Amino acid sequence: MAKNDFKSVDEYIASQPEVVQDVLKRVRSTICKAVPGAEETITYRIPTYKLNGRAVIYFAGWKQHYSLYPSTDDVVEAFKDDLAKYEVSKGTIRFPHSEPVPVKLIEGIAKVRAKEVAARGKAKAAAPKKR
Repeated sequence: MAKNDFKSVDEYIASQPEVVQDVLKRVRSTICKAVPGAEETITYRIPTYKLNGRAVIYFAGWKQHYSLYPSTDDVVEAFKDDLAKYEVSKGTIRFPHSEPVPVKLIEGIAKVRAKEVAARGKAKAAAPKKR
């Protein structure tokens, strides 16, 4: 990944090697479909999707793989069978470029993350305000 301050997701994807660009475009469209209305932005120099100002999911392209962030405990548990063939570490799921994009899996992960973010937002709103 180039060390640049990208202004848009289009710019981020265009900076990647040509062979990776189609993969990242597919990941992007899958996330956009799964989380309609999400704000698309760049945070930490990578594509980020936010709902109500809260980050839902990020992705990044690397030399041999692309990653989704964050891989929360709920995400890992909900998709443990599907994720078994991928490298999953604290906060990161890595998918090799050499395999087809697992659209249904990425869509499911994005939806679970959107629910987590919405639930956290509701819990925060319901919490009593300190004075």
